[in-house]
Amino acid sequence: MSQQDFNFDINPATFDWCAKSFHAIRNKLGVNIKVHHEKGLMQQGDIFLFNHFARFETIIPPYVIHEATGQYCRIIADHALFEGNERLATLLRNVGALPNNMPGLLPFLASEILKGRKVVIFPEGGMVKDRRVLDDDGEYNIYSRTSEKRRKHHRGASILALTLEIFKRRILTLHKRKDNVRIDRWAAALGMPSRAALLKAATKPTIVVPGTITFYPLHIDENALSRSAEFWAKNLSPQFIEELVIEGNILMKNTDMDIRLGEPLLPKKKWAWWERFLLEHYFKKVSALDDLFNLREQHGESWTERMLIKCISKETVRIRDLTMKSLYTGITVNLSHVASYLIYTLVNKGRREIDLHTLNITLYLALKKLQQTDDIHLHRSLYEPDRYRGLIDGHCLELDQFLTTAKQAGLIGITNKSYHFLAPLFETFDFDQVRINNPLLIYANEIAPLKIVRKIVSASLIEADEVTEQQLAALLFEDELRSFEWNFEYFHKSRFSDINDEETASESGAPYLLLPKQRSKTGILLIHGLLASPSEWRDYADKLHHQGFAVMGVRLAGHGTSPWDLHQRSWQEWLATVERNYRILSAHCEEIIIMGFSSGGILALIQASVWPEKLVGIASINAPIKFQDPKMSFIPILHGINKIADWIPMVDGVLPFRTNKSEHPQINYHNIPIPALHELQTMIEELQRRLPSIQVPVLLAQSDQDPVVHPDSINHIYGKLATDCQLKIINSNRHGIVTDNGDGTWEILDSFVTNLTTDSPSSQRKDDT
Repeated sequence: MSQQDFNFDINPATFDWCAKSFHAIRNKLGVNIKVHHEKGLMQQGDIFLFNHFARFETIIPPYVIHEATGQYCRIIADHALFEGNERLATLLRNVGALPNNMPGLLPFLASEILKGRKVVIFPEGGMVKDRRVLDDDGEYNIYSRTSEKRRKHHRGASILALTLEIFKRRILTLHKRKDNVRIDRWAAALGMPSRAALLKAATKPTIVVPGTITFYPLHIDENALSRSAEFWAKNLSPQFIEELVIEGNILMKNTDMDIRLGEPLLPKKKWAWWERFLLEHYFKKVSALDDLFNLREQHGESWTERMLIKCISKETVRIRDLTMKSLYTGITVNLSHVASYLIYTLVNKGRREIDLHTLNITLYLALKKLQQTDDIHLHRSLYEPDRYRGLIDGHCLELDQFLTTAKQAGLIGITNKSYHFLAPLFETFDFDQVRINNPLLIYANEIAPLKIVRKIVSASLIEADEVTEQQLAALLFEDELRSFEWNFEYFHKSRFSDINDEETASESGAPYLLLPKQRSKTGILLIHGLLASPSEWRDYADKLHHQGFAVMGVRLAGHGTSPWDLHQRSWQEWLATVERNYRILSAHCEEIIIMGFSSGGILALIQASVWPEKLVGIASINAPIKFQDPKMSFIPILHGINKIADWIPMVDGVLPFRTNKSEHPQINYHNIPIPALHELQTMIEELQRRLPSIQVPVLLAQSDQDPVVHPDSINHIYGKLATDCQLKIINSNRHGIVTDNGDGTWEILDSFVTNLTTDSPSSQRKDDT
C-alpha cells in the first residue's frame, strides 16, 4: 500500500490521550523541561524548527506547543518509523506525524498551515550526535551518516515558508483585482470553508520560529534501561546501546531540557519588478499548490522559468542560513560548555595540563563576563550564586559534575596541583560513540557558533594570571548583591505569600561595601543578628565610613529576603557568608576588626577561632548563650516534631514558624523559622568548643536588662576565653543596642577600634571593667 492510500488526518482523541499520558508521566521522569519564549510567540508561529540530538525530541515540541496553544501540530518524522509496524505507523499518523519521504509533503504542509495547523521540522534531517555544526571555515553544515560526509542543512522549511508567502501574495493580488472566481476555486481546492477563510489566512504573515534544545548535564554511565537491554537481547549494535545510555540517562536522570524559541523570522522577500513579472507569468500555469512547489524541481521550460527558479533558490538559501544562525546561537550555555571549550582551547595550543588555580579563576572570570553579555542565554545555575560562588576555589557542584564526567570518560586526570589532559581527549571517535567517549567535545562543539563566548573564554584565560585581589573582590561582592536579589525574587513567589504578607521589614536587606576614597589600613566587618539584615548596623557603618574606615555589612544566608529563605538555612551557611565577606574586605585593607551583634557575635567569635589572616580584634555584643525566654529550651523537641511531620506525606510541619515581637520591625522578620532557632542553638554549642582557640583581642558587651539574651551569657563566653578580653556592661533594657546606640554603645566600639589601630598596645590583659 502506498503512502497516498493512508489517511493522514489528525485524530484529536488520540492526540489528546497522548498529551495527557505524557503530562501524567512528565513529573516522574528525570528530564526537567523548561520552555523559554516571548509571550504569544507559540500562538503566532507557523513553522517551528528544532535542532536534533535525541530521538524522543520529536515528541516534546508538539506536546509543548499544544500545551501552550491548544493547537495540533504536524511533525516531520523519519520515514523508517512508518515501515514494518503498522500499529506504530497508525499512531504516528493519528498524532500528526508525516514521513519525510511522503509525496507532495510540502504542498500538504502549506495547506495545513493555511488551515491553522502548526508544523514542526528538524532541518538537520537526523540526529547530530557530535553537535558539530560548523566546519573548519566557520560555515554551517553537519555530518550525514548516510553519505558519510558533511553537508548543508535541508531547505525544506525555507522552501515551505517562501513558497507559502508567494502563494499568499497571489491570493491577495487576486482579491485586489476582485477576481473572486479564482479565489473561490483555490478555497475549494485547499478544502477551506470559505473565500473569507482563505483571505484571512493569506493576510497573516508566515512566521518561522527557530527553537534550540539544550540538554544539561550529559550522563554517560550505564542505566537500568541499557543494562536490561544488554541482558535480554544479546549482540545489540553499539549504536543502539549508545542511544539507550545517553537518551535513557536524559529521560531517567536529573537532566535539564531547555527549549528556547528565538526571534521569529518573516520570509518576506522584496521582489524586483522583473521578478514580479516572472511570477505573474508563471501563475497562469498554476492550478494547484503542487505546481508551485514543483517549480524548484524543474529545470525550467523557458529562460524566464529558469531565472525564477534561480531567484527562489537563492532566497531559500538565505532564509535557511538565517534560521540556522538563530537556531544554533539560541543554546543555553552552562558551565560544562565553558570548561570544555577552555580545555579544547588549551589542547589546540598543544597544552597537556593546566594548574587548578588557573582553571578555576578562568572559569569564574568567564562566568562573570558572560553574566554581563546580553545576547547569550545562560543556564539558571550560572545566575544563582549559591550554586556557583565556590567556583573560584574549585568548590562548585557544577564543576564537580563536569570533572566527574570527564574522569569517567578517561579524558582528564587530576592531581593536587593540576588537571592533566589524557590521550582520549586527542582521539577521533566514531559518530555513534562520541557522546559516550568524549562528552567534552560535544559541549565544546555546541558553543562553537557563539563567537562572543569563545572570545570571553580566551580573554579570561589571559586575565587569570593578571587579575588582582581587588578585582576579584569586586566580582565576589557583586555575587553577594546578586544572591540577595535572586533569593528575594525566588522567595517572594506566590507560594510563599502566607508568611510574606505578614512581614513588616521595610529597610533594605542588601549587603553593603563602603570604601573610602583613600585606601584604608583598617577594615571593619559588621555581622547582624538572627532575623535581621545588614540594615541593623547601617547607621554605625556610615559613621565608621566617614571616619575613613573600609566597612562591609554582611547579609547572612537566608536573611533580608523572606522567613522562608531562612527556614532552610544552616548555621554553616551563615558562617560561610562571613568567610566570603571577610575575603572581600581583606582585599581592601591590611587589618580587619569584626563586630557581631547577637547571633552575629557568635559568628564573629567562631570566625576568629580559625585565626584568619589580617584579623586584629573581635567585638561581640549581646551574644546569646542563655535566653530569657524559657520556651527556647523546647526548640529541639519542636524541631524534631517538625522533622517527623516532614517525613509523613501530605502533612505540613507542626509549627514551622513562630511570631517575633521585634524592637525593630522595620529590620527584623516578623516570623521566626523554628529550624533557624535550632541552628542557632547548634551554633552556640559549636562556639563553646571553639572559644579557647581565639587568640586576638576581644570586646564583650552586654545589656544588663536585655529582654532577649540572658545577661549571664557574657560570663559564659568570658570564662572560656584564653585571650585578652574587655567586658562592657551596657545600662539598657533593650536588646538592639547597636541600632539604638543604647547607653553610648557606639562610643565603646569606637574606643575599642582606636585601641587596636594605634601604635600603643592594642589591648589590656584580661580584665573586668
